[in-house]
Amino acid sequence: MDELSFQERCEWLRLIRTPTVGPVAFHTLRERFAGDMGAAIRALPDLARKNSKSLAIPPIEDIEAELEACEALGVQVLALSDSAYPEALKTIYMPPPIVMVRGVLDVFQKTGLAVIGARNASAIGLRFARQIASELGEEGYSIVSGMARGIDASAHNASLETGTIAVLGGGVDHIYPPQSTELYHQLCQKGLVLSESPLHMKATARDFPRRNRLISGLSLGVIVIEAAERSGSLITARYALEQNRELMATPGSPLDPRTKGCNRLIREGAALIESTQDVLDVIAHANPPYAQEERFYPFYPALDWEHIDKEVENAYDSVRILC
Repeated sequence: MDELSFQERCEWLRLIRTPTVGPVAFHTLRERFAGDMGAAIRALPDLARKNSKSLAIPPIEDIEAELEACEALGVQVLALSDSAYPEALKTIYMPPPIVMVRGVLDVFQKTGLAVIGARNASAIGLRFARQIASELGEEGYSIVSGMARGIDASAHNASLETGTIAVLGGGVDHIYPPQSTELYHQLCQKGLVLSESPLHMKATARDFPRRNRLISGLSLGVIVIEAAERSGSLITARYALEQNRELMATPGSPLDPRTKGCNRLIREGAALIESTQDVLDVIAHANPPYAQEERFYPFYPALDWEHIDKEVENAYDSVRILC
């Protein structure tokens, strides 16, 4: 793929920043107009038909201002066609056309493994997350997580020296939760922070399932440590299955509600993980991520996929552009 010119990068950003255009519509338009996103923008009002009056295509001045703000903050704007865009993310269904990144791009060169789990994690869960993340980092893997309290933060902190990626629901410059401020700045210096959301944007509830698909997409496998039956971590687990990533979970006490989701995943086929060696054994036989033409839905019947699917669907385009 070729690197974008400044004008082309502005056109990509202008289109994906249009409220009714998500990755599905973007890629459809890109294919229809043979990569000429300027032509796609000009045709958008006619294609939107009934929704054309509410179609808010951002002016070019706003896009140029966003790019200037990114440069001032040291944030890099990576398009899907850029060589620096993470290879693993290119393989997921309808990858984000643009991602914002802040930190050390060399982290993308390592194979990613996601370590995720409960925000209100137990002491032993936090300890296991630190151990797994540290030892996998020493084995040459980068650790991918969501910078949330609990398991995420423990995994990031343990892998700062070996390579870690935090995927945010809001803008790449918006620190959430506030307790992670120090961790965020360390990630920007030693690791990497990534988001597909616009700069300065504060995350809402629906942005986190959308964020979760990137956590699994950047990874060869997903390790779930402590997750309740309706945990957001199960949304990431679902994406891991759809994206043909390895799914692993740590067992826990049947009396602890924080582990019921993990235990259910294991009963339904996820690999049981009790040590770093268990993880290495699983991924030793894993196929590298490959591009997918359509979404893949494995069937884990005992899980509450109705609840999870609702969250996932809310993360997809709310408006489809007919083209």
